[in-house]
Amino acid sequence: MKVATIGFFDGVHKGHQFLIHQVVEEAERVGGTSVCVTFANHPRSVVEQMKDRQFSIQLLTTQDEKVKLLKHMGIQEVSLLEFTPEIAMMSAYDFMKQVLKQKMDVGVLVIGYDHRFGHNRSEGFDDYVRYGKEIGIRIVQAQVYTENHITISSSLIRETLLQGHVADTRELLGYDYFIEGVVVNGFKVGRRIGYPTANIDVTPDKLIPCDGVYAVKVNLEGQTFGGMLNIGWRPTFSGNQHTIEVNLFDFDENIYSEHITIHFVDFLRPEQKFDSPEALTQQLAIDEQKAREILND
Repeated sequence: MKVATIGFFDGVHKGHQFLIHQVVEEAERVGGTSVCVTFANHPRSVVEQMKDRQFSIQLLTTQDEKVKLLKHMGIQEVSLLEFTPEIAMMSAYDFMKQVLKQKMDVGVLVIGYDHRFGHNRSEGFDDYVRYGKEIGIRIVQAQVYTENHITISSSLIRETLLQGHVADTRELLGYDYFIEGVVVNGFKVGRRIGYPTANIDVTPDKLIPCDGVYAVKVNLEGQTFGGMLNIGWRPTFSGNQHTIEVNLFDFDENIYSEHITIHFVDFLRPEQKFDSPEALTQQLAIDEQKAREILND
């Protein structure tokens, strides 16, 4: 028997994890398979397009990252659906019958607290229970998760990241916010001032925290390094290109074309323009000391 839940699950934050834990527990209780039904594209992108409106959003997790996180939380199967105009027009009843029951053979559906699906989201939990009895899906309502009287959401986390509050974000996600990318050629200015940096090319759909300097942890080739990262325009050198550059502590190797993962630990300071490269170097020494203290804490 498949025990499933449904949602977009961007970020797989603590609220999602609480729901997923209940799905896994229910699957273990009935001897079934835990399943997460999610979407390869953001449903709102389709809904807004159907209304001739533009919609764009930067995601907390790419598709691959989301799937890995869901499986790390104990989900046995992740079913990725392409959200289409046809699905958008489905009622909750039709979606439950045609997609969840007939295509996926779901036997138990765990509904997130106050979660609604189907065209216009006009139906609620009691309707799902009634439909489920007719279709052959048992409906379970998950318990609500709150922390310090705050309801955690992906939109709240996005707002927090765009303010640079990455330490607060960790409390909402349950893990360090991270970005992944490939090291590409940069301007090599950092090496000239004693702080060589790796420039990271990140997928454009991924949300990048606000400009500034951060203490970070970097995963590279199975090893973890401390470091500090700058997001911004390099104003001291009159930069005209937005970059993501990381300086790895106690490391000096050529890593061009390598894939790395950067975990944000804390915000150090906003990006700023210095009067000279020497003044920048002095500030970077202060940044490094503070970052090392934070990472060693």
